[in-house]
Amino acid sequence: MPRFHAITIWPFIILKHKKLQYDKVIINHEKIHLKQQIEMLWVLYFIWYLTEFLIRWLLTRNFMLAYHQISFEKEAYSNEKNLNYLSERKFWNFLNYF
Repeated sequence: MPRFHAITIWPFIILKHKKLQYDKVIINHEKIHLKQQIEMLWVLYFIWYLTEFLIRWLLTRNFMLAYHQISFEKEAYSNEKNLNYLSERKFWNFLNYF
């Protein structure tokens, strides 16, 4: 099972190590997930996330590949280094990564 540095469950960003709070890229990645969760009224986000993951895992039989193909993750990874992304992001923009 892969290891993760952070997880976001609105309204919290949970970091594996306290020092990660200074990593602007990781924090921005997680803030993108916060925005996605707010847009989808939290519960729908997790239903969609899990469904998309399961479908992709069934197709690939590879945990990490399935994880990286989730539209929410594709959006977050593609834009995590753009610290202005959230101010310019369009509503439900994760659909562009589906």
